[in-house]
Amino acid sequence: MIEQSLTLPCGHMVPNRLCKSAMTEGLANAHDRATTAHQRLYSTWARGGAAILMSGNIMIDRRYLERAGNVVVEDASGSSALRAWAQAVHEGGSQLWAQISHPGRQCPRLVSLTPLAPSEVQLHAVANFGRPRAAAEADIQDVIQRFANTAALVQEAGLHGVQVHSAHGYLLSQFLSGRTNLRQDQWGGTLANRARLLLEVVRAVRARVGPRYPISVKLNSSDFVKGGFTLDESVQVVQWLNDAGVDLLEVSGGTYEQLEFFKALPEGEVRDSTREREAMFLEYAKSIKAVAGMPIMVTGGFRTLAAMEAALTGGHTDMLGVARPFCLDPDFPKRMFTGQMDRLPVPEDKLVLGSGHWGPNSASNSMRTLNNLCQAAWYYRQIERMGAGQLPVSDLSPLQAMMVHLGKDYYRGFRRKLVAGV
Repeated sequence: MIEQSLTLPCGHMVPNRLCKSAMTEGLANAHDRATTAHQRLYSTWARGGAAILMSGNIMIDRRYLERAGNVVVEDASGSSALRAWAQAVHEGGSQLWAQISHPGRQCPRLVSLTPLAPSEVQLHAVANFGRPRAAAEADIQDVIQRFANTAALVQEAGLHGVQVHSAHGYLLSQFLSGRTNLRQDQWGGTLANRARLLLEVVRAVRARVGPRYPISVKLNSSDFVKGGFTLDESVQVVQWLNDAGVDLLEVSGGTYEQLEFFKALPEGEVRDSTREREAMFLEYAKSIKAVAGMPIMVTGGFRTLAAMEAALTGGHTDMLGVARPFCLDPDFPKRMFTGQMDRLPVPEDKLVLGSGHWGPNSASNSMRTLNNLCQAAWYYRQIERMGAGQLPVSDLSPLQAMMVHLGKDYYRGFRRKLVAGV
């Protein structure tokens, strides 16, 4: 089934069931525009054969980024670079979709000391995030219009679809969560109020791009934190999204507080951990699939062809989202389709500092945080290598990758301030 095409409700067709799910790239220039590094990276992935390549966070407001190096699309100034990026993917045989996003409180201090959020609930993670200010009504209306504007601009630049990011603890996800949304107005309190911003954003995007352009939403099945967005709430939000003109719902989970997508277990438990990882969100997706009026895509943990096929043939998902294996084996889809491989690389099982002593079962939160940072940086470095026209390397030190990544992120942040005055 992986090689079968899928026609979305809007009439758009995707040639197979595999999507390279979003990963932040950090490759934008000092003016927050796409570069030739994006073209090199994504043309490499396009030649691999996945139907859809979902971009990393394309930000709707250059005042608030997920990290320095994000592409920002808030006007037409970067359209030619976007068009070249989309063309490179199209020539490689895939479709480029834009994941559009606002980080909310998950905006690092290097970008903004006072990020925008539903409420003044600070994210305490490696002292990297300032205390946010609660969005006023004018801010919320501005966010809605910015999502719609960015969607229209990427459509005009030739990207094949757009995804509204409402997962992983970013702004729309923060509004959905009772842990981060403490408001008592029409944007907070009940689930209907907390979901209002997401629904208004989707409606505004649809109004701008028209009925035939694909719109996806990325939604948490659960935040996996106490007081956060739950599976029951997710199921209800999906029912509301059924009437909002969504063509593809990506199901994921977790936030910066609980990184469900960075699971690692000590060496020697690889087989069991792979089996556990491949069921990461499927059980949750079954409940969502039962009420979804649109195709769904489950992202997170797929590492074997057997599990992928079982998820599709069992009717648990309509598309498969895979991300990190593309960083080590960018052409795996083509080889999987031709029967040359049936198991993807699982580098995260090797990326536990101290030969497993600092894994997620450690009693120390600081060690878990360090391990997650090292894992993330390891993938960032592979992305940077491919963006520079180099091959990924499997023996890269996670700790060294983290040190290089931190240095480059600080450089990108200061470069933005010096060159663009942001």
